[in-house]
Amino acid sequence: MARTGKSAPTSRIAKPADVDGYIAAAPPAVQAQLRELRAAIRAEAPNAVERMSYGIPFYEYGGKPGTLASRLVYFAAQKNHIAVYPAGEAKGLEQYLAERSTLRFPLGKPLPMAKIRAFVKARVKEKDAATKSGRARTGRASKTR
Repeated sequence: MARTGKSAPTSRIAKPADVDGYIAAAPPAVQAQLRELRAAIRAEAPNAVERMSYGIPFYEYGGKPGTLASRLVYFAAQKNHIAVYPAGEAKGLEQYLAERSTLRFPLGKPLPMAKIRAFVKARVKEKDAATKSGRARTGRASKTR
């Protein structure tokens, strides 16, 4: 049966290929905050690899590349906030914690950069500890035989 009319499936909408493209495609009012957030993540996790996943920026660090265990942090510009996840404990950022593991920073307000830097630094330490203990190789619990 032939389809009538035209609609654009969301899978055909071009997604930015890199973080620069993502920030450039964001609304102008939020671009400076996204650049600031990106710089903070890169400063606190200089060995993290910047990638795109699900159409948003993320940083891969520790663990086996390409696995969930290697995902350090994601960020995304939303309609009313900038989201950062996974948040984990997010000490000092509890007022921004939404749901189980998402930090939401309202647009139009300064980002709490010192706290965000501390958060990213803590995530790096978590990943380093997991890598040393061998838990982060595949993102799954190791099997004993």
